[in-house]
Parts: sequence; C-alpha cells; structure tokens
Amino acid sequence: MTGPSSRISGFHKQSLGERLDTVARFADLDADTVAHLRGLGQVDPHLIDHLIENAISAISIPIGIATNMKVDGRDVLVPMATEESSVVAAVCNSARQCYDTGGFVGSMSGALMIAQIQLVGLSDPFASRIKILERRDEIKAICDACDPILLQLGGGFRDVEVRVIDTLGGPMVITHLIVDTRDAMGANAVNTMAEKLAPEISAWTGGRVYLRILSNLADRRLARARATWTCEAIGGEAVRDGMISAYQFAAADPYRAATHNKGIMNGVSAVVLATGNDTRAVEAGAHAYAARDGHYGSLTRWEVTREGHLSGTIELPLAVGLIGGATKLHPTAKACLKLLGVHSAEELARIIAAVGLAQNFGALKALATTGIQKGHMALHAQNIAMMAGAVGAEIEQVARVLVAQGTVRVDRAAAELKRLRGK
Repeated sequence: MTGPSSRISGFHKQSLGERLDTVARFADLDADTVAHLRGLGQVDPHLIDHLIENAISAISIPIGIATNMKVDGRDVLVPMATEESSVVAAVCNSARQCYDTGGFVGSMSGALMIAQIQLVGLSDPFASRIKILERRDEIKAICDACDPILLQLGGGFRDVEVRVIDTLGGPMVITHLIVDTRDAMGANAVNTMAEKLAPEISAWTGGRVYLRILSNLADRRLARARATWTCEAIGGEAVRDGMISAYQFAAADPYRAATHNKGIMNGVSAVVLATGNDTRAVEAGAHAYAARDGHYGSLTRWEVTREGHLSGTIELPLAVGLIGGATKLHPTAKACLKLLGVHSAEELARIIAAVGLAQNFGALKALATTGIQKGHMALHAQNIAMMAGAVGAEIEQVARVLVAQGTVRVDRAAAELKRLRGK
C-alpha cells in the first residue's frame, strides 16, 4: 500500500499555519475544510444551541496531530483533542519507535451493541426467561421494524439473550437485545428497539418492565491493536524489562491500574472527542471491561517476543461511529474524520486502539527510565509561564528557566518574568 508518509520531520517546529498546510496536503483536504480549521474551530451559534441546552458559548479544545502512525499498513495522521501537555508528543514518539517494524495491526470483534430490558415482579423468573427466548422470531421482527435503514445497510437484530440475576430487590429477568449497528455508535437505534419491545415482554410474562436502555459495556464491539518495538529502538533490555515490570504492577494492583488505564484513555478519548464521538460512553465501557473478571487490571498486555523484543497488545470496547450525532453535525468533527480518511466505524476504532497502545508505551517507557515528570513538566512549564503573564518569546524563555531550576510553579514563573522584563 503506497501513499504519503506520516513521518514528517520537524512537524512540531512548524508554525500552526504551516502544520495545517502540511496536514492539508497529506489528507488532500478541500479549501472549505482548511478554512474552517484555520478559524480554530469556530462553530455556528445555531448548531451550538441545538447540541446543548441553555447554550451561552463554546469552548475550544486544542487539536494536535499524532505523526508517525502506521495502522494496518496505512500511514495516517491522527487528530487528537486534549488540553493535557505531552499526550500528543508521547504518541508521536511511541509510533516512531515501532514504525520500521510495521507500526500497528488492528482488528475488531464486530459492531454489536446491547440493549437491556429490566423485568421485575415475577414469581417464576426462570420460566419467564424461557418464555421470552421462545419469542425470538417475534422479537427480531419488532426490532428490525424500528429501523428499516439500518436493515438496508446490513445491520439490525442479531440475537436475544435473557439472564436471571439476584439483586437486593430480589430476582430480575434481564433481556439483552444484540444488534448490529454498522457504522453508527448505535445508542438511539438500540434504545428505540428496547422501548418498542418492553410492553410485549411485560405482556408475555406478566412482569413489570422498568429500565430499557443500552449497555455501555460494549463487549461485543472490541477493538484490538498490537505492535512490536525492538530492543534497539527503545534503549536496550533494561528498558524493556523495566516496562514489563511496570505493566505487571498495573496488572496486579488496581491502584496502579487506574492511573495506567487513565494514561491509555488520554490517547483514546482525545481521538474520540476530536471525531465527535461519545467520550463518556467509551470511558465507561473501557473501565468496566478492565474489571470484567472481578479484578480491575490493565487494558494492555506487554510481553517479550522470541527474538527478545517488546510486544504490546490492547483490547477494549470501542463503540464509535461515523454517522449520527456530532460526527455528522459538528464541522470540526467532520474535518477530523475527513483528515483521518476512514470509511467505516471499524477502521476508526482500530486507529483509536492503536493510539491507546502507543500512549501506554510512552507512559511505561517514561516511568521505566527518566520518570513521567521530566517530559510532561517541560511542556507544562509553558502553560505555567502563560499563567504568569508571559507572551510571545517570553513563554519559551520563562519555561526553559523553570525546567532548569526543577521548580515549575506560577510564583517562580512570575519572578522570572519580572526579572526578564527588567533587563
């Protein structure tokens, strides 16, 4: 597969306008898209007023570009929306170090979402479970009639599962509708089906239906990515073994795993947000999946290959879409999707998973070598300098002094700015 390379030397040194021009050439963006991005994401007030209640304004989150990313043999520039320093840089550096070994390979378990229907007040929950399962064909007909367009696109009802669970209020019968939502995230589609089916289930069993809503634990929609980093590329066996040990700590201890996975989600959520998808749904699903065995652990796994290199893999639920909601309405989300050049929700999810793995590699390597603060604080110092009032060239000058002193604080930045201006 040929095409432009995502390995762009000196990209971070270009001005904002120059970087946008570079990205536009890479992704062959049209003039309208470039003009919108050059306007720093200003959005039509009419759209804002319909995306949120009681709207008064909008907040702009910086969008950075992760370079060096190769996913499934295709070079891609990845837009990431985040306010946290060092996140984009970590992905760029991590991807660069595995670029020559093929980058990232992704896969997906499917596009199945789950809607749950809660049934209570039954004296015979297990018999009721069977009664519901006996109606599979009727359930399929009811669900598929809710969304003819989804059916035309090859999606729709796939299966029904019914569970009896013990709760503080007694046994409940929980019906799961398994639905293929194709290139949509699918919340509206499966919620509509659950609402439509609920009174039928009540009539079949004599029970009372309460909740009918999707589950964000989308474990039928798992995105996966893997990559290999050579020992030479990462700094030798000592670095490799330190990273493995850091991963093993996270796998065993939920206190470490929470921060370990938060780092992964720094990357994942940044791409989810940039593309107008639901960051809260993805975050909830990922953390629930990390605790699926009753122990909260790592979303990634790190191993040593037969050749002695570092192998990393990630698997997490990723319910993202290309149609519906902000992905089709918000001009910046549309521009970011165009920049990515993805043609399916599955392709988008594989790229997001790769970013999460790259982010985790960067964090583990930093922890195993220089410590997480060195690189992070070097970038954070610029924010602190601006908080102290630095502008233009002053920002870099003040930040450099703060890092050299090892004290990145607003009071120190203010003192240095005063000294600089007094010269």
